[in-house]
Amino acid sequence: MFSRRTSRELGQNALAAALEETRARGAAVLDLTVSNPTTAQIPYDEAAITAALADPQALVYAPAPLGIRSARESAAAAASLAGVPVDPARVVLTASTSEAYAFLMKLLCDPGDDVLVPAPSYPLFELLAAFESVRLVPYRLAYDGAWHVDLDSARRAKGPRTRAVFVVSPNNPTGSFLKRDELTGLASLGLPIVSDEVFADYAFDDAPTTRARTALEETRALVFALGGLSKQAALPQMKLAWTCVGGPAAQANEALARLELLGDSFLSAGTPVQVALPALLASRARATDAIRARTRQNLAALRAALGKGSAATLLTVEGGWVATLRVPRTQGEEAWAIDLVTRDFVYVHPGHFFGFEDEAFLVLSLLTPPDAFAEGAARLVRRVG
Repeated sequence: MFSRRTSRELGQNALAAALEETRARGAAVLDLTVSNPTTAQIPYDEAAITAALADPQALVYAPAPLGIRSARESAAAAASLAGVPVDPARVVLTASTSEAYAFLMKLLCDPGDDVLVPAPSYPLFELLAAFESVRLVPYRLAYDGAWHVDLDSARRAKGPRTRAVFVVSPNNPTGSFLKRDELTGLASLGLPIVSDEVFADYAFDDAPTTRARTALEETRALVFALGGLSKQAALPQMKLAWTCVGGPAAQANEALARLELLGDSFLSAGTPVQVALPALLASRARATDAIRARTRQNLAALRAALGKGSAATLLTVEGGWVATLRVPRTQGEEAWAIDLVTRDFVYVHPGHFFGFEDEAFLVLSLLTPPDAFAEGAARLVRRVG
């Protein structure tokens, strides 16, 4: 009766069951996977946000397939802060980056085609691709003291039905930014590049000259650079994202014409949030500055907890909201995570959630409120030590 593309195992995994059982016993679990800024004690410019949503223009429905002009101009200005000017005419608004991915897979792929995706990376790709009947083919992010794109792996992964290469910069969960030589290497594959840059504003250091500011620096390939309110203004509930189209004019114009057809078919971006976008972006500094301070504070606390001689090792992280620990392979990473939640009341994600190619890794959110993070990190270090 139902499609194969929506067929998924609906039962709980062992870690989720352990978390539920621990909470049912009345234990106060320190959740080190927090990713929702609106519930993570992040301060907002509440007056400016609520005023932006009270604009009377939001009462008028004037559908625009690519998004209303004022919102596209505002998104283009925000994207241009990366250092590459963006023409508002090359901006497409969607209700989320997830929807942007869906649009781009519809644009670039027929059912049965494939796209290259980094591994490890965010697990949502698997579902989004399945819903579009697109196959994911991984290419490696390799670690040798720092993360880098294994370009040979990407070349080997490309096949006759490969239609695009996805990048995430900084990546979730590795926190690694795309480097300029990596961008050049991926462009040489002759494929459109879809670059998720939603965490790009959250770097832990000054950008070195080797780092690509945005995939829009690459002008020889068709490029789609994604941003949105969810991370760049810490407003996931507002449901608005943007795709900036770069590359050769003929290809970009054809892409925009086809994206306009898709946009006209769905018209999913809400008018109130589009009208509010200029004011929402203007008000974001309070929240984004607080997140930068929070993630740096938690990263410092994690390094202090690890100290010298710890059995856990922090992998190099350049930006984003998460950190990855390598822990001893004396047991599997899911067993580590279950031990932590049942014995220490600390909840973390095992690396296999994100497609790490070996064991054993644990992934922690640096967005967690600082007191809970520091205590949870201390308990984790004691457990693996």
